[in-house]
Amino acid sequence: MAFVLDNSVSMAWCFEDEGTAYTDRVLDHLDETYAIVPALWLLEASNALLTATKRGRISAPKARALLDGLLDLPIRLGTAMAVRDTARVLALAQDCQLSSYDAAYVDMAMRSGLALATQDQAMARAARHLGLAVFGES
Repeated sequence: MAFVLDNSVSMAWCFEDEGTAYTDRVLDHLDETYAIVPALWLLEASNALLTATKRGRISAPKARALLDGLLDLPIRLGTAMAVRDTARVLALAQDCQLSSYDAAYVDMAMRSGLALATQDQAMARAARHLGLAVFGES
C-alpha cells in the first residue's frame, strides 16, 4: 500500500550514517508500491543536499546524483494543498506542536488516508494522536 514519505526518511537514504533498519524497510517497500509527498518535499530534499554540500559533507556533483536517485524512485506528488487549506495546516501545527512544514506531511497523511513514514518522533506522535497510521507500526 502507498504511504506518505517524510524527508527525514528519504535523506537517510542519501547518507549512510543516517540510515536505520526502519529507513531500509521503507526503501524496500518502494519495490512493491509508491510513496506520495507534498511539493514541499522537493525543496526540502534539495535544500538538505545543498546544505550537505556547503558543509563539505558531499560534493556538488554527488548532491545532484543523489537528487537524481531520489527522483528515480516511485515517489509521486500528492494532491496539492489549496491556499485556503493553509489555516488548517497552521492549526494542526499549533495543536500538535509541529513546524508548518512537518504539519504539511501529517496533513497529507490525513487527506490521503495513508500511513506516514517518518523518523521524526514529534510527527509520529502527532499522527498517532490523530488516529493516523505510522509506517511500520501495527
